[in-house]
Amino acid sequence: MRTIKLTIEYDGTDYCGWQLQNNGLSIQEVMEGALAKILGVPTRLRSSGRTDAGVHARGMVAAFTTESAIPLAAFSDGLNTLLPPDIAVRDAEEAVPGFNPRADAVGKHYRYTIRLGPRRSPLTRLYAWHLRRDLDLEAMRSAASHFRGEHDFALFRTSGCAAKTTVRNMDSVDISRDGDFIVIDVRGSGFLRNMVRVMVGTLVAVGEGKLAPDAVAQLLEGKSGVTAGATAPSHGLCLMEVVY
Repeated sequence: MRTIKLTIEYDGTDYCGWQLQNNGLSIQEVMEGALAKILGVPTRLRSSGRTDAGVHARGMVAAFTTESAIPLAAFSDGLNTLLPPDIAVRDAEEAVPGFNPRADAVGKHYRYTIRLGPRRSPLTRLYAWHLRRDLDLEAMRSAASHFRGEHDFALFRTSGCAAKTTVRNMDSVDISRDGDFIVIDVRGSGFLRNMVRVMVGTLVAVGEGKLAPDAVAQLLEGKSGVTAGATAPSHGLCLMEVVY
């Protein structure tokens, strides 16, 4: 029995997310449909996690087992001939038996993109959160420094989160600017439901002067009277890499 590991890139605009759902078309459904055509039998993909509707990925990892001896190229180039233009397999490789994309992951890298400017941009509207007002980057960086390390992120998740523990370790939260674009790179051991988007919304509230930078520390300590920022829109978020 072979275990095949896939690294998948996709534009999540037209999908209800990665995971199979009854209320819309998912990335997983499209991937498994194409895989069934290659292998001739239904095959279930196990992923490194899930992304919500509208969220993009450059490095989603999924795996499956098969007894087929067809070459690896069938699971990269072959699958790509069957997949729509907004989904592609970047790499296919043999994994060790028992490889689990979720359990074996030691970290993830998410990137959130914000575009600043008085007028909307048709070319970036699906990939960046458009804000018409400027942001105080130094205040945001000061706030972001509180995220590093191990903390309880219970106040940085949305309803429906079924995680058994809300403690997570953040390796880094870096904020950079290139012209009109602000990029927030978040690297950590794992994430709760919509956690990165709530973190970004909170950082934006700091950048707008609605929250003080030390509000992040207060939220991580669970202090009452402090509320996290609004959940940032999904289309600005991209899963860049899963680390093993």
